[in-house]
Amino acid sequence: MLELIIQLLSGAVGGNLAGGLMKNFSLGTLWNSIVGILGGGLGGQILGALGLFGGAAGGSMDIGSIIGSIVSSGVGGGVLLAIVGIIKKALAK
Repeated sequence: MLELIIQLLSGAVGGNLAGGLMKNFSLGTLWNSIVGILGGGLGGQILGALGLFGGAAGGSMDIGSIIGSIVSSGVGGGVLLAIVGIIKKALAK
């Protein structure tokens, strides 16, 4: 349960960081957070299941898996925000 909370929070941070760095794909703070939370949950679970950054596959809560969970969830949140931003921009044309 703690790992999921870490993933969701890290995803929100990753989504907002990505929105801040890629202003043309930003959806606003609220939507950056929501999309980041979804991407963080998905990214953390998928990369953890693949064993790339510890996390879900191992089930342990050592410092390495916590850091891996934060990294994978932050990246997942940022990537999903970029994808959604690109789709939104393409549909607006």
